[in-house]
Amino acid sequence: MSVPYETAAYEPHDSPESPEEHLARLLGRALNSFELPDETIRRLDCALAHDGSLHSAHHSAGLHRETYRHTWLLADGSALTLWELVHNTAPGSEPHHEVYVDEEELRAATTRLPLPADTPDFELPVTVQLPPAPAPRHAYAAENSADHARRLLRRAENADRPGTDTATLLATASGHQITQAFGRPCRAGRAGLGFSLYEHAFLLRDGEEVSLWEVEHTATPDGRHMCEVYASEDAAREAMERRAAQLS
Repeated sequence: MSVPYETAAYEPHDSPESPEEHLARLLGRALNSFELPDETIRRLDCALAHDGSLHSAHHSAGLHRETYRHTWLLADGSALTLWELVHNTAPGSEPHHEVYVDEEELRAATTRLPLPADTPDFELPVTVQLPPAPAPRHAYAAENSADHARRLLRRAENADRPGTDTATLLATASGHQITQAFGRPCRAGRAGLGFSLYEHAFLLRDGEEVSLWEVEHTATPDGRHMCEVYASEDAAREAMERRAAQLS
């Protein structure tokens, strides 16, 4: 008869793991982790949260087989699941771990195990519940986001630009998006002045979203192009009004 069972080989940890640590531990014990598609590993590099749970188990005559479901919440709001097979049917009876990207591959691997066919599985109808995380407001690109934040802050010329605390926070950015902000117009000031406002939105690894606001303008005494960066849209628009008024 099959019963619920959690093998010691699974080694659940008391302390919380990051999504990266959970993935590294899973891949480190799986004998076939090298077979996983590169695209799957690349997507998991930007995971925000994870959950692992026992899915089903089969025990008979000293042999056992368990399957575990590991699910990660990704930066784009989607979820990705890997399936882990743990069994002791190989010579020596040592626990063996294997990992698969879908249930069809898992079933195929399971049917190859030398377990009695007439013993039903114990299966848990578990719905995986990930830690709550708000859906991202932006479509983030995960391309050198921390470096983008560093370069943005470095080119800002305003004395009241965001400081080292912001720079340290954005060093953990896993995605970013740049959009031009429109809305209420800036006073024209001197003829020929040009103002543009951009939002640089960053996604951090814990799911938090942080935006910096970049003002590009030529409201300088010699018409030189200038970049300023602010922590809020209101502060950025007030700076645009102030610059225009100084040269009106």
